[in-house]
Amino acid sequence: MKTRMEHDSMGEVEVEIDKYWGAQTQRSFENFKIHDEKIPMDVIYAFAHLKKACAKVNADMGWLSAEKANLIEAVCDEILAKQLDAHFPLSVWQTGSGTQSNMNLNEVIANRGNELAGKKLLHPNDDVNRSQSSNDTFPSAMHIAAVLGMEKTLIPELDHMVEAMKQLEHTYSHVIKIGRTHLQDATPLTFAQEISGWRSMLEYNKAMCQEACEYIRYLAIGATAVGTGLNAPKGFGEAVCAQLSEQLHTPFISDPNKFHALTSKDALTFAHGACKALAANLMKIANDIRWLGSGPRCGLGEILLPENEPGSSIMPGKVNPTQCESMTMVCVQVMGNDAAIGVAASQGNFELNVFMPLIIYNFMQTIHLLSDGMRSLRIHCVEGIRVNEARMNENLHHSLMLVTALNPYIGYEKAAKCAKKAYQENTSLKDACLTLGYLSEEEFDHYVNPEQMV
Repeated sequence: MKTRMEHDSMGEVEVEIDKYWGAQTQRSFENFKIHDEKIPMDVIYAFAHLKKACAKVNADMGWLSAEKANLIEAVCDEILAKQLDAHFPLSVWQTGSGTQSNMNLNEVIANRGNELAGKKLLHPNDDVNRSQSSNDTFPSAMHIAAVLGMEKTLIPELDHMVEAMKQLEHTYSHVIKIGRTHLQDATPLTFAQEISGWRSMLEYNKAMCQEACEYIRYLAIGATAVGTGLNAPKGFGEAVCAQLSEQLHTPFISDPNKFHALTSKDALTFAHGACKALAANLMKIANDIRWLGSGPRCGLGEILLPENEPGSSIMPGKVNPTQCESMTMVCVQVMGNDAAIGVAASQGNFELNVFMPLIIYNFMQTIHLLSDGMRSLRIHCVEGIRVNEARMNENLHHSLMLVTALNPYIGYEKAAKCAKKAYQENTSLKDACLTLGYLSEEEFDHYVNPEQMV
């Protein structure tokens, strides 16, 4: 393995010759060999957008030459084109401020930029990190990655799932089934009405995610080390946010209180709470689907799920609701991520939170797990759901809770006697009601009409 010597304020370090990173990245790479979780590439790309915007603003304000700014922007574009992914190797389990990842960006941009220029023009600290600190760049990159993840990955998948639900509602609007509360028979509803509950949950979740995005648009950039803006020109944060808004076609705002921006992670905690609410609803939907599809002969069996793969290594012909199981495991992981983020966000000691890599790692994992999980559930399960109308009709007319329709005519207590008699004697509600002499056959048929009960 061929190496070259890189140096920082602590001395020289050997770095593989084909890597663009420098001494500080190498030290982190060697000192934090902790499992295999890496800083998400979403954060690296967000950093590239941020470094590009900072270079533009520094040049506009006369703090950086146009030549240097153009070079920084060119390397940032290479990063955003995913040409330099292999040069960002650092562990999540590093310094809690993300300083080493900020320096990873600075060093890669400087070394690659100097290679492009054919001369040593860029310095990682003096040029690429001009007017910045790790303390304000890392949280800004976190927020940029979070906004883009919510807007471009999670919310579009929510929209696709909502459309799939709408299609099911349309297809099965005529089908009446028995409702269930407390896992016990209840009054009837249409299958479309049941699905509309699922759809509405997801529509509310979308609104929650959109609202949460408004809080993570506020960026710490311009705060530098502790929030005072030391070594940054006046108005730097505002100018960078304006530039980012133009670059990314979505608004970003300079946090008016930089001391809050550095030490508090409340916006990401709130936004992840919206993701947890989505996970809670997806857990309910996936469980409903697999319960309704249970069987095929000894369960509810009211819906038929797509058969995607064999379900047992010993029981021939068995097929399981694997997409639902996958989705519910995703939801449990998201709930665990939420607990970790909440605890980490509470650790903003004095002027800085030092649990930031953990927070953004869990946040971005949640975004991708929920998005991929919804896509998989939709394509391989929801879009292929079919109704077993015969089973739904059988369960509907066998239910004792149709007796609820008689309350206005014979009263609650007499209706309860009908239900209990039918249950104890294993007869129909109609037979019980007629035997008790509460109604004529014509009256019973008129009052107990599932179509009029939905």
